[in-house]
Amino acid sequence: MENVRIAVVDDEKADSDLISGYISRYAREKGEDFFVAQYFTAATAAVNCRNGYDIIFMDVELPDGNGIDVIKKIREKNKDVIVVFVTNMAQFAVRGYEVRALDYVVKPVSYFNFAAKFTEALETFRMRSDEYIWISNKDGKIRLSAASIVYVEVFQHMLVYHTTEGDYKASGSLLSAQEALKNRSFSPCNRCYLVNLRYVTKVQGLTATVGGKQLQISTRSRSSFMRDLNDYLAGGGGG
Repeated sequence: MENVRIAVVDDEKADSDLISGYISRYAREKGEDFFVAQYFTAATAAVNCRNGYDIIFMDVELPDGNGIDVIKKIREKNKDVIVVFVTNMAQFAVRGYEVRALDYVVKPVSYFNFAAKFTEALETFRMRSDEYIWISNKDGKIRLSAASIVYVEVFQHMLVYHTTEGDYKASGSLLSAQEALKNRSFSPCNRCYLVNLRYVTKVQGLTATVGGKQLQISTRSRSSFMRDLNDYLAGGGGG
């Protein structure tokens, strides 16, 4: 599965840790893996959650602001982020329609209630992001989820699609793969690799860590690759 990025925003550390713990428990039970970050103020959330997150669990009442107002600011950059409000008082969360919130949960949050809301959020996210492409080889055609493709490699005059579900060989050129995946978060880091920027976890010098693999960045491609990565992180790309 794709690495869904989740932010938990709550000024009460105990409540934040509870939600984060529920996410970890859900991941263990479902055999999934999520990236989770915690923020404790409206100010830090407004800055850090504007880009790069797929789901936000947002406390309505924060010491330095209102969670609904924070989401309004986040929506200026990230229109598609899925929001679930967490609150002591349900009547405040009902205002979530103003910022297209998916749902809300009332404190104290039980795991059963959380898991139901989280499942709905994940299904909504995957429905939006699960676009497919078709690839061809000597055995026929294969449909791949674009979000599952970690990177595409040119190998022995063939393309290898390295995905979260396994590797798939196909005919074609890197240029044809790039065309099939245009308007998505892919960028070439050299003449042999087309990278899904969602899976980039580190760039150091001329090496990019992508889905746990170290890929070489060519000197010629580094500038455009870093520009694409920065645009993605700034909300310019999607999975």
